[in-house]
This record gives sequence, C-alpha cells and structure tokens, in this order.
Amino acid sequence: MTKRAVAALAGLALLTAACGGTASGPEQQGKPATGGTFTFAIPADPGALDPAMGVLSVTNNVLSLAYDTLVFVDESGKIVPALAERWDVKPDSATFTLRKGVTCSDGSPVTPSNVADNVNHIADPATKSPIYGVLVPSGMKAEADDAAGTVTLSMAEPFSFILESTRSMFIVCGKGVKDRASIARATSGSGPYQLTEAVPGDHYTFKVRRDYAWGPAGAAAKDLPETVVMKVVPNEQTAANLLVAGSLNGAVFLGPDRSRLEASPGVNKQSLTASTGQFFYHQGDDRAARDPEVRKALTQAINLQELAGIASGGTGKPATGLVLEPRPCLGDSVAGHVPAFDAAAAAAGLDAAGWKLGADGFRAKDGKRLSLRYMYATTRGPGYQAAAEYMAEAWKKLGVDVKLNGVIDTKLSESLNATQDWDVVWLPIGVTLPSQLVGFLSGPSAPKGANFAHLTNKRYEELVAKASKLPAAEACPTWLESESALFETADLVPVVDTTALLAGKGATFRTTAGSLVPTSIRLTQGD
Repeated sequence: MTKRAVAALAGLALLTAACGGTASGPEQQGKPATGGTFTFAIPADPGALDPAMGVLSVTNNVLSLAYDTLVFVDESGKIVPALAERWDVKPDSATFTLRKGVTCSDGSPVTPSNVADNVNHIADPATKSPIYGVLVPSGMKAEADDAAGTVTLSMAEPFSFILESTRSMFIVCGKGVKDRASIARATSGSGPYQLTEAVPGDHYTFKVRRDYAWGPAGAAAKDLPETVVMKVVPNEQTAANLLVAGSLNGAVFLGPDRSRLEASPGVNKQSLTASTGQFFYHQGDDRAARDPEVRKALTQAINLQELAGIASGGTGKPATGLVLEPRPCLGDSVAGHVPAFDAAAAAAGLDAAGWKLGADGFRAKDGKRLSLRYMYATTRGPGYQAAAEYMAEAWKKLGVDVKLNGVIDTKLSESLNATQDWDVVWLPIGVTLPSQLVGFLSGPSAPKGANFAHLTNKRYEELVAKASKLPAAEACPTWLESESALFETADLVPVVDTTALLAGKGATFRTTAGSLVPTSIRLTQGD
C-alpha cells in the first residue's frame, strides 16, 4: 500500500461527518412535491471530482449523485443489484452481468469495458490513486466481455470481500473513461443526476436525468427533485440557522447545535453512527510505546467510559469494532479485550517496565524521560480538545510528560506519513470493510508504507491471512478476532462510536455510508 494511502486514511477519518450507517432520513409531514430544488449542506469543498481520486467522505457524498456502483447496500445491510443485475462469486473472483439499457449522462451505453477500465485505471501505479488498496483491493484486476455483457474482477489469491468491495466503486462512463482531466470539475456517470455547475468553496448544482430507471430495487427518477444543490457550509451553526429558516433541506450535525435542532419545530431528525473513535500508539524503534507493557499501562490509566462521554459530548455509543455500520461482520470485537481502567495497576506496570518515578514527578528510564506527544485534529470540534486534555491529565498523574499538539487536517496527514512527529494520535476510522484496514495496521511502516503507527502484531497478521482466504460470511468470526488481537495488546484503543444528527426540513431522504441515497430524495409540501 502506498504513502498516498496514509493520506487516504486521514481523509476518510477526518471528514467522515456521517460516515457510518444506513439510516432512514428525517420524516417530514406533508405530501410529496414534484420538481423543485433540494439543498443539502456539506462541511467542506469536495475538491477534485474524479472518483479515482475521491478520498474524502464529502467528495464521495457529492459523487454519489452522479455515479452508480455495481451493487448497493440496502437498509438492512444486504447486498442488492445496482448496475449489475446478478453476479457469480468465487473465492478469488466475481463475475457481474450488467443491466441492459443503462446509459451514461452523455447518452452512451454503459458497458462492461467501462467497468473494467475503471478498476484497471485505479490499479495502475501511474494513476497514484489514493483509494487503491483501500476502496479497491490491492491486486484486483478486471476483464470485460462486452458481447456477453459481463465483467470479471479477480484477485491473485482468495479474497473475502470481493463482492462487498464493489459497493464503494463509482463507475465512470462516456468521455470521462479516457479523459480523466475532463471530470476534475464535471461528472460522467450513469447516476440519476449530472453536475451542471461547480463553484468551488460555495456550491455544486446537479440536474436530474429523467430517463434514469436502473437504480437499486428498480428506483427511477420520475419523482426526484429537478435540482440538487450541494452547498458548502463549513460552520455547523450557520447550517443550523439555514435549516431552521428553510434555506436548507438537509444537513448533518456533530456538535452542540444538535440540541437546538432537536427542539426546533418543523425540523425532523434521525440519529446515525458517524465514525469510530480510537487512539493509536506510535511503536517505532525509538518510542516508549513500542513496549506492550507500556501501552497496557497507559491504557489502564484512562477511564475509557468517561473519555467516551467527553469525546462525543455524551452522544456516543459504546465502541464495538473498527468498521462502520452497516457492518458486514456482526459482533462485538471490543468487549473484554481492552485493558481495564486501573490506575494502581498502570503505575505498577510502568514500574515493572523500568520507568521509575523521579523526584521531579516524571518517570524516566536509562536517563530518558517518559514523554508523549499527543496529536489530534482541531477540526473535529471541542470534544476532541477536551478528550485530549482529559487523557493528558490522567497520564501526568502517572508521571508522564505529555505535550498536546492540535493540528489541522493537512498537518495531521503530513505527520502520519512524513515527519512522524507524534507518540499518540486520535484518529477516527471511516471504512466499511475490515480488509480496508489491513495496510494501515500491518505491513511496511510509514513513510515507506501505510502502517503509520509501525504496528507489528503477528497474531493480527495471521488471523487476517486466514480470514482473507475464506468466504465473507465464514470469515467474519476470524475478522472480528483479528480486531480483538489489536485491542488486547493496546496497539490501538477503541473509545466510542460517535453519532451525528441527520436533520431535514421540507424533504425526506436516506443516507448510507455517509452519502445521500439520491433515489430516496423527495421534496414535501404542507398539508
């Protein structure tokens, strides 16, 4: 996995405002309205719109309007047809039969060759796609048979989630297949909407394709709004004001404005899982946390239940794993596998590891002070700042010298990959399959690879190797066990599943994996 994948993880994590879950959107009283404009707030500019370069969840939210995927995930988490009407899955390959009559926004037919070209373009090293090895599995190849209407995706070895991975692959068609530069600020897809205006930093306007009739479960465009505007609103207070005033039809809220909206008449809301929250220890050769006993002691010094409430503002849920909802593997990989809170045991553990408390109140070993540089993103709100301060205070009581380092998103990505200037990092994860994490939690270390925390958990690696070769359903217990192996040695510490408020006014809609389901959007009018 490449260096760019480290940035991919940071991007997936830092802007997963509503990255988890398939959620029904706000229910609105009133009758469906035809035509009109649906306006949805996004927290940042999506950047380049080529799906091969789409790292951030905000980018994928915008792209979901214009692009289809081979398969879709329904509200129950079940894989259902989308561009592909059926498929045949083998341990190392999956052959998809495409629907007939599907057209691109320029009127050209969507072919198996289009699908194959997308996958092979992302897998081409020259593309330097940040989603390769994350959303598109490393080593995947594609071969089309246009005459038969099929495309086959294959791996060199058996791979658990070869079918499930395709739910995240947006398929470019038409001119955009060969001219990728043409879709940096435009779209060339088979989805229900086409981008007609892009004003970076302000808004992105899409017009409906009334001929669209091949959505999941046969969804069509006949009842969709004529126009969808994705409006860039970085400030949640501003977004809340616009929603209450009726200038927005939908938005996602993580911060304190949630309570105001929940009490606002006429605003309808739905809670959904936003991201998994956890922190990592840097295990490089020169780091104190390379010693598992040190990691265990530092973890025991933190009351994780209190920390969860602080980080989430009291709106979180107990962490149960590393993958966002709807999870392909149901179960709890966290409970009973994380070192329990015990301040006395934490102190004894550091003593046993040779880190003795000195007269100055700090612990040291071989003349070196036990120091931790704690890094977190300042863009994630006051809860993260408060969580960092809480952890620093607990560790200082233990005799650890802690320096807090709040950084912006780009600086965090740089530190993970290049400078490595951290010892503990709070980094929420935003992936939908356990296989998407393997390159970050094992293998070559940064800056040569994506393993930014320099993890070397042999049991995790053995379990992943076993799980990867099993069919998805059969592999799930092993995938869950692999996560538990990481928690038991405190390689990373799961804290909380944060939640978000999905709020709407004058419209109904659904989201899945943090993105709008465009075929679900309906404007409403009062009785």
